[in-house]
Amino acid sequence: MSLLLSMFAYPFILRAFVVGALVSLCAALLGVPLVLKRYSMIGDGLSHVSFGALAIALACGFAPLWFSIPVVMAAAFFLLRIAESSRVSADAAIAVLSASALAAGVIVTSLTSGMTTDVDSYMFGSILAMSRDMVALSVTLALAVLVLYVVFYHQLFAVTFDESFSRATGVRVGLYKTLLALLTALTVVLGMRMMGAMLISSLVIFPALSAMRVFKSFRSVTICSGVLSVVCAGLGILIAVLGGTPVGSTIVAVDILAFALFALAGALRGRAT
Repeated sequence: MSLLLSMFAYPFILRAFVVGALVSLCAALLGVPLVLKRYSMIGDGLSHVSFGALAIALACGFAPLWFSIPVVMAAAFFLLRIAESSRVSADAAIAVLSASALAAGVIVTSLTSGMTTDVDSYMFGSILAMSRDMVALSVTLALAVLVLYVVFYHQLFAVTFDESFSRATGVRVGLYKTLLALLTALTVVLGMRMMGAMLISSLVIFPALSAMRVFKSFRSVTICSGVLSVVCAGLGILIAVLGGTPVGSTIVAVDILAFALFALAGALRGRAT
C-alpha cells in the first residue's frame, strides 16, 4: 500500500491513470455497438490513418493532435459511406485505407528525419510521457465523448440493433451512425498516445468481447465493458510501472487474460444452465 501511495505522489503517473481510465472507458463503450455491427476493425484502420496524419503533421511542423483529429474524422466518415455501399465491403475499405495511410506515414517519416521520438511515441504509445497540456486536452475531449455517448445512448442502441425499424420510427439513422464513427475517430486519436497505432484497436475490441461472454443485454454488456476496460487499463499501467514493461503491451496482455477468464466463466455458466 505504501508503494502504491508513493507511486501516486508522482504527477506523471497520476496523469497516466486519469487519461488511461477515461480513454479506456470511451473505447470500451463505443466498442460494444462497433462489435455488434461488425465494425470492430474500424479502430485499427483509423489508428493507421492517425499515424499517417501525425507523421505528416510532425514533418510540416503542425500541431499533431489538432491536425490528426479532423483528418481521422474525415476518414471515419468516408469509411462509413463506403460500408453503406454494396460495391465495396467494409473490411476491404478499412484494409485499403489502413495500408495506404500507414505507407504514407512511413514514407513521410523516412524522407524527413527518420523515426523520431515523437513519431515513435505515437506508433507504440508513451502515456507516461504526456505533458500537462496534452493531458488537459485529452481529458476534455474524452469527457465530451462520454457526454455525447450518454446523451444519445438510446439512439445508438436503436441504430445498433435494427436500422430499418429505427428509420421507420423516425430515428435519423445516418446521423447517429455518423456520430458513432466520429466519436470512434476522436477516441482513436486520443488513445494513440496511450496505446500506440499498433495496439489502440485492442481497447475497442477486447472489453466488449469479454463482456459478451457473460452478459446478453446491451446495457449489461455496455456497463461491464466499461468497468472491465478501466480496471484492465489501471492494472496494466500499474504492472508496467512496477515491472518496467511497455504500457500499451501490458494493458493488452491484461485484456487478453480478462477475456480468457470471462470466456471460461461464460462456458461454465452455459454448462450450469
